[in-house]
Amino acid sequence: MEALTIDTEQITWHAVCRVDDIPEDGGACALIGGRQIAIFNFTRRGEWYATDNQCPHRQQMALGRGMIGSQGDEPKVACPFHKRTFSLKTGQCLNDDNYRINTFPIRVEQGVVYIGV
Repeated sequence: MEALTIDTEQITWHAVCRVDDIPEDGGACALIGGRQIAIFNFTRRGEWYATDNQCPHRQQMALGRGMIGSQGDEPKVACPFHKRTFSLKTGQCLNDDNYRINTFPIRVEQGVVYIGV
């Protein structure tokens, strides 16, 4: 009989800011446990996203300042320095298969933004 592996990793939710702290259709950065996480308020889509703030292309902490938009139905962020674009849902680089960023669960409750790590 084959062994069953169960992921027991728990998500810890961190209250990082108020909704009003993140610009509409823009991003900002929060420091959670020593890790920079970019938070995006994609107002045009009515959605929130959280990813690594570090662009893996040149290791710059810049994605929270990147421009957000859509590629077809896929929400994306573009690094402000080198224009690598990443899916806000999956973290996959949309214009270079060699790069990927981490994404994090996010929720908004009573005007507070929470990130799951």
